[in-house]
Amino acid sequence: MVGNSAPVVLEARNLTVAWEDGNPVAANINLVVHEGEIVCLVGKSGLGKTTILHALAGLTMPLEGCVLLRGRDVTGQPGSISYMLQKDLLLPSLTVIDNACLPLTLSGMSKAEARRKVQPLIERFGLQEAAGKWPTQLSGGMRQRAAFLRTYLMGNDVIMLDEPFSALDAITRVDLRSWFVDEARSLGLSTLMITHDADEACTMADRVYVLGRPDSTVGEESLSGERSVSGSDSASGECTPATFVGEVVLSRQHGASDVDFALTPEFLEAKARLLALL
Repeated sequence: MVGNSAPVVLEARNLTVAWEDGNPVAANINLVVHEGEIVCLVGKSGLGKTTILHALAGLTMPLEGCVLLRGRDVTGQPGSISYMLQKDLLLPSLTVIDNACLPLTLSGMSKAEARRKVQPLIERFGLQEAAGKWPTQLSGGMRQRAAFLRTYLMGNDVIMLDEPFSALDAITRVDLRSWFVDEARSLGLSTLMITHDADEACTMADRVYVLGRPDSTVGEESLSGERSVSGSDSASGECTPATFVGEVVLSRQHGASDVDFALTPEFLEAKARLLALL
C-alpha cells in the first residue's frame, strides 16, 4: 500500500463535467492520486466515469474546477497524462513494435531510433515473440500488453486506464491485472483506472473512489461524513449529477498475489463496503 505521506501527483479540484450536450453528468469531483499509487474509480454505467477521465486527460474542458499535475494546472491541456482508452486501438497496418513506437515517431524520432529504444522493453512487457506480428495475429491479452507499452512510452509516469481488462476472458484478465500491478510498481507508475469489477478494484487498488448519485441512499457514510439524502427533482424526473459517495482504502502488502489477497478477511470486508456503496 502507498501511504498518504507520498507526494500527490494528480489532483482534481471541484470538477464538474458535462455530456456533449452540455448537461452536467458529474459534479464536485475531488480526487487525488499519490506517487506510486493505484487508484480505481468505480460506479454504475452512465454516471460519467469516462467523461471524468477525459477532463483529467485534457481532452475536454470541465464546466468548473481544475486539474493539477504535481501542483501545476493542466486543465484542458492534452498530453500531460498518459491515457489508454478502453479499446487497444492498435493500428492494423503496423506491427506490434511499430505500434508501440508511435509516441516516439510522432514526436519526431526516426523509426530506426525508436525501435532501438523500444526493443529492451519488448521482453519486459512479454512481447518478444509478438514484436513482428500484426495486431490481428494477437490474442486480446497480447494486444493489451502492446497498448500498455505504447501508453508507457508516451513518457508520463502518471497514467489513466479506462476499463483496460473488460474485453478479456476471466483467466486472461486475472493474469494480466497481476502482471500490470507488478509492472506499475516496478516502473514507478501512478495509476488511475476505471473498472466495473469489484473484485478487480479490491485486488489491484490502494484506494477506490465510488461514484454515485447523491439522490440514492447508501448504507455507508459519504466522503463528507454525512449520509446521502434524496436530492432528485421528482416533479421533473431529472437526476442530480453524480459525485463521489464514498472511498474504500486497501492495505494490501506489495508482493501478495491476487489469489492470496482474495482469501483474506480484509478483501471480503473491502468488497462488502464497496458493494454497499454501489
